[in-house]
Amino acid sequence: MPPKKRPRANATSLKMIGRQVAAARVAKGLTQKQLAALVRLDEETIGSIEQGRRRLMPNVAELLDFHLGLPGLLSVAAHEMPDADVIPPWAEEFLEHEREAVAVSSYENQVVPGLLQTDAYAEAVFRSCVPVLGDEEIAGRTAVRVGRREILRRKEPVMLSFVIWEPVLLLRLGDREVHRDQLAHLRACSELPGVSLQIYPLKHSRHPALDGPFVLLETPNHQRLAYMETQRGSHLTSEPNEVSSVERIYAMLRTQALNPDETRAEFDRLLGES
Repeated sequence: MPPKKRPRANATSLKMIGRQVAAARVAKGLTQKQLAALVRLDEETIGSIEQGRRRLMPNVAELLDFHLGLPGLLSVAAHEMPDADVIPPWAEEFLEHEREAVAVSSYENQVVPGLLQTDAYAEAVFRSCVPVLGDEEIAGRTAVRVGRREILRRKEPVMLSFVIWEPVLLLRLGDREVHRDQLAHLRACSELPGVSLQIYPLKHSRHPALDGPFVLLETPNHQRLAYMETQRGSHLTSEPNEVSSVERIYAMLRTQALNPDETRAEFDRLLGES
């Protein structure tokens, strides 16, 4: 379920800069009240900046740099503050858990799972967004998505399972070359250690996951999480009943999907026709 109150578009950047201010203040041995007096602000304003609730203005950043002995770091941050976060605030916690997960199970019915996207396909996904994204934001989001692929080649292999609904593979995002390269990449990923890739075919007369895509995660301490994304937010939960419900849906998907060998054969057929 999306948050009741929409977070600020640059909330992540505000928090990061706030933590830098707090760390520099503590290193100088100053209280918020003492720092506020030096830069001629009230203590509450300094607290709001440090907590990421108030934007750091360039003129204040210059004063903070001077009194905290920083070589212009906060001034640069204030001037380069993005209008929007590269990572939506509601996705941050999920991405943190994904990086550390020992097992990931993903069902996708709209686009190729993010962990399996090529650079060009990821860019095509973001170029399809409405409202339209600027080139800089597209480049930033693509870089984040590409970076997530590190999990595929971690030293200690992660158990990765993917079920993709067949229409995803028929949708030609980008152009013919982008589509073919993405199919070839999926075929190659299906051979990686610890990776199970299955296609859920259109021929079935029933579908257990009509409510949409989701991801199941197992953390290093064996906590089980379920993540569902919507148009305007997401829902990450560890509540046992909710996680169990999603796990049962995924089990049914895997049972009815093509097995990994059949899936590889289907990729070969699609590549032959593309």
